[in-house]
Amino acid sequence: MVKSLNTSRELTDKGTWYQSGPFYGNVMVGDCAFEFYSETNLQNYIQIPWEEITYVVVDYYFNGKYIPRFEIRTKQNGKFRFSTRNSRATLKAMQAHLPRESFRKAPSICLLLRRRLKSLFAKH
Repeated sequence: MVKSLNTSRELTDKGTWYQSGPFYGNVMVGDCAFEFYSETNLQNYIQIPWEEITYVVVDYYFNGKYIPRFEIRTKQNGKFRFSTRNSRATLKAMQAHLPRESFRKAPSICLLLRRRLKSLFAKH
């Protein structure tokens, strides 16, 4: 069994970790780390200490009314994409441990298309 890094938990919610495929489990936000534990396979877990997180990229639509997923980017281990049943509450719990500057908005589809078209027609 995996030992939790947290001494107290602030939020627990059902969630999905998108690695090579979706892994369903529980997300826990605590005083020391962000943790995900898979329901079916106990080897599929992740524990990210707050000091390790560089920033969080948030996908949101309709001025923040709908938040389907968020991505945690770390200093050494790369990026991890998650979604929870109540992503807004999860992000609010994370805000207590991370500075406001570490939350970023994901680029919209229109902006990504505009960048791609601009790079296609740029003079070389």
